[in-house]
Amino acid sequence: MKIGIVCYPTYGGSGVLATELGIALAHRGHQIHFITYKKPARLFDFHKNIYFHEVNSSDYPLFEYAPYETALASRMVDIAIHENLDLLHVHYAIPHASAAFMAKSILKQKNINIPVVTTLHGTDITLVGLDRAYLPVVEFSINQSDVVTSVSESLKKQTQDSFELTTDIDVIYNFIDENKFKRVEDLDFKNSIAPNGEFIISHTSNFRKLKRVDDVIRIFEEVYRKVPSKLLLIGDGPERSSLEELCRTIGLCDEIIFLGKQDAVERLLSISDLFILPSTHESFGLAALEALATEVPVISSNVGGIPEVNVHGETGFLSDVGNVKEMATNAITLLQDPKMMKQFKINAIKKADTFSKKVIVPQYEAVYQKAIKLCK
Repeated sequence: MKIGIVCYPTYGGSGVLATELGIALAHRGHQIHFITYKKPARLFDFHKNIYFHEVNSSDYPLFEYAPYETALASRMVDIAIHENLDLLHVHYAIPHASAAFMAKSILKQKNINIPVVTTLHGTDITLVGLDRAYLPVVEFSINQSDVVTSVSESLKKQTQDSFELTTDIDVIYNFIDENKFKRVEDLDFKNSIAPNGEFIISHTSNFRKLKRVDDVIRIFEEVYRKVPSKLLLIGDGPERSSLEELCRTIGLCDEIIFLGKQDAVERLLSISDLFILPSTHESFGLAALEALATEVPVISSNVGGIPEVNVHGETGFLSDVGNVKEMATNAITLLQDPKMMKQFKINAIKKADTFSKKVIVPQYEAVYQKAIKLCK
């Protein structure tokens, strides 16, 4: 198939999933055309069967804001015609699903009936989509898609509860590349971070408020009092300066390492003993899945799609949002119990295998065939 993939090119979950999906599909022989305003962050190598088409929105003096949605729709039309696409797969409802509807309508006037698959990722529904300024367009765009998927059962239910839908939603979970996200022991690297044999605790995110990275630091503060440990904070974002100040306030700057954005996250996870994800909301919890795939148990909140990934008492522990004391207690219990830790690591791999590329990517191929049949 020739598939147009529209996504945000950033480090966020939707862009990561879209890019990794495109790469996996290209390796399975499909021709993939990424359509976005810059090269996706995860697309840093050359791949056979993958093409990138940049969207440029002109900044005319008349426009206070460049009309990206219009430029995107026009680009989709152009690529669909000249590359003879079989379908469009858009990730994140705003503005991609609405732009896809516009492109589909234009193409129909040219006697081209192209299917549109929309994947909902989370904040496009839980945050942006519920804003009254966008809700009618989001609802309309979802209903006009030929097939709609969500990345968790939790997000599916929330979407159905929030909008008046006339279409069903197929749940296809996020996935990991099992060849990339696997534990590779590197004692020299680990010793450079924890020279005295300390446990290594990690967290990765975009450092927004809803990720509650300050809770990660507070949890670590409690753990550090009981268990010699180091904390790796992987990522960057608007909360970083306040988080650095918090580290100074509690006097743990030497034990908490800010690593910024990293491409080889799997290497850092491979030297980690525990992963913390205390978010206010996660529609899926891709960071938790990446940790489990590298044999790292997870201490997390119990919201959104996280419980579908992190199983309480098996691959880690779940707590209510903001319950720093309980999360810290669970972390200490696990770190101090080698037998439990060993079993949790085994369970983590088994759970991660159910979200592997080889399991999930064929589900997207089936959805594509479904969308094509619906448009015939």
